Amino acid sequence: MNYVVLSTIGAAFMAIGVLFVRLKAAKKPTSVKKIIIPPIAMTSGAIMYFIPQFRLTPMEILEAVVVGMFFSIFLIKTSKFEIQGNDIYLKRSKAFVFILIGLLIIRIVMKSLLSSTIDLGQLSGMFFLLAYSMIVPWRVAMYTDYKKLYKELHNSKTI
Repeated sequence: MNYVVLSTIGAAFMAIGVLFVRLKAAKKPTSVKKIIIPPIAMTSGAIMYFIPQFRLTPMEILEAVVVGMFFSIFLIKTSKFEIQGNDIYLKRSKAFVFILIGLLIIRIVMKSLLSSTIDLGQLSGMFFLLAYSMIVPWRVAMYTDYKKLYKELHNSKTI
């Protein structure tokens, strides 16, 4: 089995994991920590760029960042918060599941097409950067929305 197939299977399992985490998270109140830890934890993956085979050209960096930021729009649009009692919860969105699956399918197709023209190491670096460029804007938007609701929740208690 080649590396492209193995990494695709790994990505599918990670997407399924994210889906379950997201569905489970909607049952518990959210917090700033739950919003900002994923992108911070993900930064350790950038260590791959110390290894020459994972380094990207400026054009590959631009392509990965632009596509990642574009994909983040769909995640931002389906991530909304609501106040329940004294807590802030992430609203469940049926569209999120379909968007996550759609993004996975697009990723698999892109990887299959690009694996014949781009070295596997560089392709891995591009997809890591794409994912990071997707999660950071999404989490920044979530943080901003959360802070607005947090202020609303805590200002309404003092009135």
